[in-house]
Amino acid sequence: MPSSQTTPRSFDHVDTWVFDLDNTLYPHHVNLWQQVDKRISEYVSRWLNIPEHEARLLQKDYYQRFGTTMRGMMTLHGVSADDYLAYVHQIDHSPLEPNPAMGAAIAQLAGRKLILTNGSVDHVGKVLERLGLNDHFDGVFDIIAADLEPKPAAQTYERFLKQHEVDPTRAAMFEDLARNLVIPHRLGMTTVLVVPDGTKEVVREDWELEGRDAAHVDHVTDDLTGFLQTLSRRPGEGQRP
Repeated sequence: MPSSQTTPRSFDHVDTWVFDLDNTLYPHHVNLWQQVDKRISEYVSRWLNIPEHEARLLQKDYYQRFGTTMRGMMTLHGVSADDYLAYVHQIDHSPLEPNPAMGAAIAQLAGRKLILTNGSVDHVGKVLERLGLNDHFDGVFDIIAADLEPKPAAQTYERFLKQHEVDPTRAAMFEDLARNLVIPHRLGMTTVLVVPDGTKEVVREDWELEGRDAAHVDHVTDDLTGFLQTLSRRPGEGQRP
């Protein structure tokens, strides 16, 4: 379903497909990120020696102000990125289930498929393994490749585009946070916001679920697999020759 803007960009010219990872390649209601979220609160609490409820407030403040809590902790408290990432990604990935239908839909898209995430390569690998999507992507650009500067920072997208030699006017970006689509859209990418399907409870901040009617959002879907399947069936739009 398209957003409210008059003429959403199409996919007929797209030869590079860029996907966020968490809450994009798997459903929001899996709430896998809730585990990471709790680990982050624990880390902030231990590092700053403050009660966990205070740490959580600080965590959410840094998340909104810096793009990730990690960036805030690094900037203001001297945290090591390696130490932080190793701790917060020690989670149980078993709630994720293989998604062969999504794999088949991604395989039918003509061109390169890349992942652009604020997480780590290690986390990406574990998620893709559980989803059965290991062999469907041509590259990963993680928080380390971004020089620890998270989305939605403009320089992160610039580094990504340069490293992977992506022409943004021939690319599409799939994301679960509308604010992370502002720069991609400005650069010329076709943007897709992935939202919860509404059938199950999701654990997200209110602001994280906003933006589906924003002008920088070309398309909105609550079913990424179905959306990709539709694309692969459209003549001239993302279909393999």
